[in-house]
Amino acid sequence: MAQQSNQGDVNGNPSHPAYDAYAASNTSMTSTPGPQQNQVNPYAQDGSAVGGASYYQNSANYTQPLQYHLYTSLGPHKENLLSYQRTSRDLFIPDSLREDLQRKSAATLQTLPNSTLPLQIDHFHSLVPLDTSNSKNAALFGYPSWIYKAVSSKDGHTYALRRLEGFRLTNEKAIRTVQNWKRVNNGNVVTIIDAFTNRSFGDSSLILVTDYHPLSKTLIEQHLTSSRFSSRPQASTITEQLLWSYTVQIANALKAIHSVGLAARVVDLSKVILTSKNRIRLNACAILDIVQFDSPRNVIDLQHEDLAQFGKLVLSLGTSNLSAVHNLPKAMEQFARSYSPQLKDQVFWLLKMATSNTNDSIDSFINAISSHLITAFDSTLHLDDELNSQLNRELENSRIVRLITKLNFINERPDYNHNRDWAETGERYPLKLFRDYVWHQVDSQGSPVLDLGHVLSCLNKLDAGSEEMVQLTSRDEQTCVLVSFKELKRNIEGAFQELLKASRRAV
Repeated sequence: MAQQSNQGDVNGNPSHPAYDAYAASNTSMTSTPGPQQNQVNPYAQDGSAVGGASYYQNSANYTQPLQYHLYTSLGPHKENLLSYQRTSRDLFIPDSLREDLQRKSAATLQTLPNSTLPLQIDHFHSLVPLDTSNSKNAALFGYPSWIYKAVSSKDGHTYALRRLEGFRLTNEKAIRTVQNWKRVNNGNVVTIIDAFTNRSFGDSSLILVTDYHPLSKTLIEQHLTSSRFSSRPQASTITEQLLWSYTVQIANALKAIHSVGLAARVVDLSKVILTSKNRIRLNACAILDIVQFDSPRNVIDLQHEDLAQFGKLVLSLGTSNLSAVHNLPKAMEQFARSYSPQLKDQVFWLLKMATSNTNDSIDSFINAISSHLITAFDSTLHLDDELNSQLNRELENSRIVRLITKLNFINERPDYNHNRDWAETGERYPLKLFRDYVWHQVDSQGSPVLDLGHVLSCLNKLDAGSEEMVQLTSRDEQTCVLVSFKELKRNIEGAFQELLKASRRAV
């Protein structure tokens, strides 16, 4: 199984050119005479954002390839392998899952050099804007809203900060309404952490702190984005199964919110985010409770409005038209042509809640769609099985890492107890030969042999202490040692314990 380092391909990302993590030369880390250059941010999603030239992140493209795993699965793949044979891609999690996690990790670590943003807001620092547009929009909250990611100096975690520009707090009780939202703990609601006012931006701003979900998209961005060459929406097809999935998840979120006597008030396509495949969360729910605190309304009426907004959201998604709610008869006719009567009837029931005087609630809706709740639950169980299966592939990796770590502590150690030859003598010498046997083999033409199967097989036998014998030869071919993996393991433990005792004495 030869090691390969080329990578091809959250969401149909393009292929990236091969990138050698060990051969890359970072000029920004070397000290050279001459004028100082702006440091390139390796985590920037927009390659033009050197020196803060590009302010808003471009989450769709990465011009700087990430340092992906070296064992990538390039085709063609052999399918006629025997039961005991494996390819390198069988030993690790799938490329798509790994790349998704790595992209999210890179987005979390992204920084903005030479930023004009405040250095610190309360105990948050390293602000990076997450808005995909620099246009002000105050339609939903009544104030221009901006969103950033920032790192907390208290726990080191990354959070999302939503800022309402120009908000003035007139009643201290308004900010305390956030405490009620901390009781909402639901997988389809973005968790509210805190809220406070701040003047670091040069004005009075309301800051809402929530959990940060890297590379998330709103449902508008995912399904109703505009084409580069046309002002008309270029909508992706939404299947009924996916629409039911979204419906069940939003119903779950509203159930959690309404059950504690609150109302979401922002069931809007621009505030429902897609955080992973088909996984959505309601966002920015607590803001209107603060902003409109001085104009209280009956919570039952607000919950009915949530249900009506819910129906408009599903209708807009199903018709791929944000303006569908302005002509409901035509929109419902179009919706009925694409989806089942049951889904149409449930959307119609939700829309009627805007003017309903009944005691119907989200519980009535959940009872009506109970069969689809079972389907969604079954899909979740299948996903859980899949993720557990992938986790099992990585379960024993720590054993290999511990072995490699111990070997590197011992091999080529330049000095120990004033003995420069400590690593080359006694029970340590076979370990040096074993290192060459595992990692430095060459073929008959003298070319390096990069066989992942050989490496993993040797390390697993070493960790198990196998009685199998192995012949080790020095580089000058003047020394040949026949030793078992069990003896090599004993040698490693003895040498490592010797180093460990000396380290403890020094402390």
